[in-house]
Amino acid sequence: MKTVLVTGGAGFIGSHLCEKLLVEGHKVICLDDLSTGNENNIHHLLSDVRFTYLKRDIIQPLKITEKIDHIFHLASPASPVDYQRLPIETLLAGSLGTHNTLELAKEKGAALLLASTSEVYGDPAIHPQREDYWGNVNPIGPRSCYDESKRFAEALTMAYHRKYDLNVRIVRIFNTYGQRMRKDDGRAIPNFITQAMADEPITVYGDGSQTRSFCYVSDMVEGLYGAMLSQDMRGEVVNLGNQSEIPVLELAERIRSITKSHSKIVFKKLPEDDPKQRCPDTSKAKEILGWGPVVDLEEGLNKTIRWFEETLETSGHL
Repeated sequence: MKTVLVTGGAGFIGSHLCEKLLVEGHKVICLDDLSTGNENNIHHLLSDVRFTYLKRDIIQPLKITEKIDHIFHLASPASPVDYQRLPIETLLAGSLGTHNTLELAKEKGAALLLASTSEVYGDPAIHPQREDYWGNVNPIGPRSCYDESKRFAEALTMAYHRKYDLNVRIVRIFNTYGQRMRKDDGRAIPNFITQAMADEPITVYGDGSQTRSFCYVSDMVEGLYGAMLSQDMRGEVVNLGNQSEIPVLELAERIRSITKSHSKIVFKKLPEDDPKQRCPDTSKAKEILGWGPVVDLEEGLNKTIRWFEETLETSGHL
């Protein structure tokens, strides 16, 4: 049994990762300040004696007395709604927060996985995006607080690897969806689902021809777990995501169909620096980790929509 720290562990992906680690027999320390996470995501884990929750801000120095073997560093606002509401906090999570986490890993002799993002590629000039692509990012644009915080976090992580031989790996997470996404998350799938379920207009930005690829959360968690365990990932960067692309307009139409909604689709101006295409090249993940997504979009959407229906019905908002 390993002792594993998950920063951002009460968030959408983090809470699923905490569950996975407990199932695999590990002791889990979940750290989250709940600025974008939710204690309801981990409430069912609190009764497990192997699970500890610490309400802490990642930008404060991390003082943890017990032994730690592995650290998954996920703490950061991740949706456009959140990081544009919390731009300075996002930059500090990627800089000070990553520094604090790396210092803790050095102190404990722990392996560290940095959860980075496809946003480091910006509005990409190559397609699909490979790990050796340096990106096309506007450093002062409205998305820069998130893009640049993660680019800095990657640089700092590799500096610790080179200077201290710290056992690190970087995972660039592409669009992920599933249970526990907030209905006000601001990303396409929860937006479309909640609008369709309420028979409200479904908002598509631009003409909807921009493409995205979507990875179901259970597949993402398997990839994160495998990346931490793999000795071949030491000092490496890998994309995790789904290579199957879909135009945003088609996604809206599919969600409208599954929910049997009467919503109309309306079009609004495309946000500044919104990428036209976003799709990972996952050949490296397949080669090193033997990983690839197994949940197709139809199955994942049905599971996610059922969860939204049950959650909103329980809360009285359906």
